Amino acid sequence: MKNLMFICTIFLSVNTTNAQELESVLLASDDANQLLENYLNPVMKGLMTSMNNGWYSTAKTHKKFGFDITIGASASFTPDKDQMFQFVSDQYNYISVTDGGTSIPTILSKDETETELNVTVPYDGDKFKVGSFKMPGGIAKDLPANATPAPFVQVGLGLPFKTTVKLRYVPKTNFTSDVEANLIGVGLQHDLTQYLGVVGKLPFSVSLLGAYTTASVEYAIKNDDLTDQVSVVNGLAQFKLKTWTVQALGSLDFKIVTIYGGLGYHGGTSSFDIKGDYSLTYDIQDAGQNKISTFEETIKDPINLDFKTSGTRATVGARLNLAFFKIFADYTVQEYNTATVGVAFSFR
Repeated sequence: MKNLMFICTIFLSVNTTNAQELESVLLASDDANQLLENYLNPVMKGLMTSMNNGWYSTAKTHKKFGFDITIGASASFTPDKDQMFQFVSDQYNYISVTDGGTSIPTILSKDETETELNVTVPYDGDKFKVGSFKMPGGIAKDLPANATPAPFVQVGLGLPFKTTVKLRYVPKTNFTSDVEANLIGVGLQHDLTQYLGVVGKLPFSVSLLGAYTTASVEYAIKNDDLTDQVSVVNGLAQFKLKTWTVQALGSLDFKIVTIYGGLGYHGGTSSFDIKGDYSLTYDIQDAGQNKISTFEETIKDPINLDFKTSGTRATVGARLNLAFFKIFADYTVQEYNTATVGVAFSFR
């Protein structure tokens, strides 16, 4: 169960490993934060959206002390508008695209083209710190259907008053020698059908759901991952994500098949920080672009990015009921449309 939950951690670490060139972005000085925010925005929004899915496959709540174990995965599809970002020169002080282009792939683009950027930072009067680096292209071709996945395992338990509590939990664990992660999520689903009189005797159920999830991943950045122009001491990349959703649910619950849906709102915030002490090596040029010398400077905890997402959502799905064994699938329409599939072992 723990390993399945941490496939999402593998995804984050794969992104970090695939984008080890990203540390060279630190050469961009104060422009590094803006550039990385534009590049990483789709994967952070995709993860937050995926984490808000899969909380239910029926609007019916468990009877008292009934329970289920649900295993599944959600995948949020990257819209075309977020596969590229525009390089607007007015947003940056020190960098420019070498070939003059204005469109750069994001991390979830199908375009794998690397983009070379030049750095020119004023230094000591009429001199300049000069360097260059390459932004990696997208990794969408390495992912199924260009979607951001978030597997989950959760347990649901029936409480009094026709309420079900749901829990997703992974303690802080060293998943590999370089990656440490943890996750906790809690949801509460309360039956409304009980207040509807005669309607409550029909195979129709309505309920309210609220859920909240928080996750964090830390990835060690080592010198052997970096370029000759960048070195590090105590390097660390940190991801932190917090998501929530509130939904009204409805379902038609028959013996073999359940048709279900939900309408609601979701949101999330996340951060990506690069910490440690980084030594950056630049060429020093005069006003005539003649190299005079090299220069090394050290910066500390250089990257601190914040992301957020929110919006309305509508879900429709179906579940096959084979005694206590359930198979379900649904699709959610929102900014990052999301598909969810899973199985559940449900009792009472």
